Amino acid sequence: MSRQVRRVAAGLFALFGALFLNLNYVQVLQAGELADHPRNARAIIREYEVQRGSILARSGEQPVEVARSVETDDALRFLRRYPQGELFGHVTGFSSLVYGDTEIEAIFDEQLGSGGRQRFVHSITDLLAGREETGDDVVSTIRTSVQRAAAAGLGGRKGSVVALDPRNGEILALWSSPPYDPNTLSSHDPDRIRAYWRQLEADPDDPLVNRAIRSLYPPGSTFKIVTAASALREGVSPDTTFPDPTEQPLPNTTATIGNFGGGTCNGGAPISFSQALTVSCNTTFAQLGLRIGDRALVEQARQFGLNRSWELQMPAVATSAIPPDLDPAEVAQSAIGQRDVRVTPLQVAVISGAIANGGRLMTPRIVKRVEDFGGGVVEKFPPEPLALDGDARAVSQDVAATLREMMTSVVTSGTATGAQLPGVTVAGKTGTAETGTNEPPTVWFTGFAPAEDARVAVAVVLEEGGGLGEAATGGAVAAPIGAQVIQAALAAEE
Repeated sequence: MSRQVRRVAAGLFALFGALFLNLNYVQVLQAGELADHPRNARAIIREYEVQRGSILARSGEQPVEVARSVETDDALRFLRRYPQGELFGHVTGFSSLVYGDTEIEAIFDEQLGSGGRQRFVHSITDLLAGREETGDDVVSTIRTSVQRAAAAGLGGRKGSVVALDPRNGEILALWSSPPYDPNTLSSHDPDRIRAYWRQLEADPDDPLVNRAIRSLYPPGSTFKIVTAASALREGVSPDTTFPDPTEQPLPNTTATIGNFGGGTCNGGAPISFSQALTVSCNTTFAQLGLRIGDRALVEQARQFGLNRSWELQMPAVATSAIPPDLDPAEVAQSAIGQRDVRVTPLQVAVISGAIANGGRLMTPRIVKRVEDFGGGVVEKFPPEPLALDGDARAVSQDVAATLREMMTSVVTSGTATGAQLPGVTVAGKTGTAETGTNEPPTVWFTGFAPAEDARVAVAVVLEEGGGLGEAATGGAVAAPIGAQVIQAALAAEE
């Protein structure tokens, strides 16, 4: 009998020991993990007890709230609101009870919420001042008038616009179309949030995709800027002439590259390198690609940022790319922005910005600083050169100056006359990228102004010909939008 009692006692002791160990493991070792678990209701309630900081843009010299937290009467004390609705959705992102944070809301979550590096100091300051704890404000570089001009220019068509200041890398507009409403995704109603999410995911136009930084497109003739930079670097003069055939044969293939419309670019007479950029002559740039070769072309693309990962104050920026090893036929096709070259609108704006800035790349910035409750600066993000391989210079000053003159000619008398502005010299380049047989092209404009002392650089892209079908061109569709955005950016500085 005593043996059975001892066995029962030993079993109970073992069970109590296991329970003791489990309780200590849960309460001590797993405490932090459980507290931070996204399904922990107490953690969610605690997070929503703190008033999240605002995200600000600029209207003239005045700050404008594009994201803020307002007090409610429900279980979650504060609700995230976006007063401008869709206009800044792809800039601010959303702060969702179900799907978490995106864009600026994600990257600056600690500063906006209650976990920033200065939070302990802030908490003591708030306590001493008799204030409730609040998050810090994030001041973006976006100009509301430029953002509105970008949205109005696309007018609901699929595509993107990026505008930046080439002198310091500040992003003045970042628009992706179609947009979405971050207010719905940031509500306190999980069923409503999920229903809207399913609607957005089912939409074939992908409104959740931030096309400005995550969609990769064939650049078409905007890439001729890179090819031209490489050719100038290799010693080709703007006055160098080339034959003007209707088609350029591709080595070791039966394929050819033809010009837009199927004709010649200069009536069959020799055409200069500079004139070829002005009229966007495919056959000339195919010849240039064959002359400079794949190493020079790929290296110049790398100097502008392709095939590189570089940081932006937003998550998951796509890497623009050109294949590193190209045979002669592929070089000719890549030189006109076709084949497998793929770029983001942000990348194209950065390329134009570098040329406008004397050949020097600046790191794109969408957040300027973080401010505390009283407007004091907590963190600053000053302008920084985008130093790739330790050097921020994509091309020399001389090459940049020559390209600036050539791109000015494109707007004054070439394919981008639709980008002209009264009293302002605009430099630019159009692009009309083939996407498949009997498929509408992807159409582009990129440029900067004033050409002699640029304060804004833009990239505009529209998918599926911007609604004009196979006949669409970058000059007809994208260039006028670029002019509107440039005009808004210059006016915003006045």
